[in-house]
Amino acid sequence: QVKLVESGGGLVRAGDSLRLSCAASGESLSVYTMGWFRQAPGKGREFVAAVEWNGEGTMYGDPVKGRFSVSRDNSKNMVYLQMGNLKPEDTAIYYCAAGGYYTVRYSNYDYWGQGTQVTVSS
Repeated sequence: QVKLVESGGGLVRAGDSLRLSCAASGESLSVYTMGWFRQAPGKGREFVAAVEWNGEGTMYGDPVKGRFSVSRDNSKNMVYLQMGNLKPEDTAIYYCAAGGYYTVRYSNYDYWGQGTQVTVSS
């Protein structure tokens, strides 16, 4: 059983940067694909980014390509989401997830954190 805890969210201005962290416990993350998803009020859960178990492969949702970067440190059981040039439309709760497949589909992720709020003001 993997427990995931996100941190690093907050209130920022448009154009700012923010780094989210996801700390895992209970099991090594090294065998899992790690994903980041977000959910804005009144909207469904949206894929943001994913990184393969060894960190070699990454993929991003179209709205964040070129602005966000996902990385991981398996030795520390940590995953990160570096967010740059933030926009008001990035406002959402951001979730970290672990799964066995390298995919954008949230249904394929087995473990989820509680989320961290990111609010971007214009």
